[in-house]
Amino acid sequence: MIKRIEQMLKTCGTQDGVFPPTELYNEGWMLRIILDWFSRQPSKSHLLSFSPAAYWFSEALLPSPFLAKYQGDPLSESWTHADGVIGNFTIGETAKGDLSISQSAKHLVVLEAKMFSKLSPGVTHAKKYDQAARNVACIAEVLKKGERPANAFSQLGFYVLAPCEQIEKEPSFKSNTSKDSIRRKVEDRIEAYANREDKEEKENWFNEWFLPVLEHIDIRCLTWEQIISYIRNEDLEFGNQVSTFYESCLGYNRSVNRRENHEKKKCIMQ
Repeated sequence: MIKRIEQMLKTCGTQDGVFPPTELYNEGWMLRIILDWFSRQPSKSHLLSFSPAAYWFSEALLPSPFLAKYQGDPLSESWTHADGVIGNFTIGETAKGDLSISQSAKHLVVLEAKMFSKLSPGVTHAKKYDQAARNVACIAEVLKKGERPANAFSQLGFYVLAPCEQIEKEPSFKSNTSKDSIRRKVEDRIEAYANREDKEEKENWFNEWFLPVLEHIDIRCLTWEQIISYIRNEDLEFGNQVSTFYESCLGYNRSVNRRENHEKKKCIMQ
């Protein structure tokens, strides 16, 4: 069966392909290829480098500090899917895909991968609680559940990976990943609990866990091009292969993005 899947993947993007090329050539697989490479390298000083006991996982579930208190909770949200995570953690202790850390964890980096999409602007019950604020809040909740203070980590980060052209074109990437923006949006999220019995609980979480995380965490946007350049300097053959895969990702996803924008304009005009 695995060999048949391999054969189908090999036809992806050709006239013999049996599914859209973006099923393979996308940010998810781009991230997995890169993390697999970094996981096999000696520990170095790159932001994506692995500490000796670290490993990686794709599509981990991060607990939210705003999970439903009761059925129909109007302020609740679900767990957050992390495109990638590097560090000291375990998966699936309480539910399939959920991430948790131990009291000895020292490394946790959460990654959000993009091609031509933006950071999502909010959730159903908090329209301005964007993807960056949500991820950092979830990181704080992970540390709370693991009873591991932020200052005990040697590496604590949240990075958005996207094409250089997308980061330059969309100012929201840098503005939404500023610590001031993240703090303000999480504060607004807490303020929504003003008339609820669990307001004090949320305020304590904000002061005892979120603010220390925000102080210590490294938050920034990284371009795929920067990462590929680093890999090429370390491993030219693999770096060239990654570059070729990335060019296919750009080509196929740019086409899809243009088509979607065209359809949106048609809807607006109608």
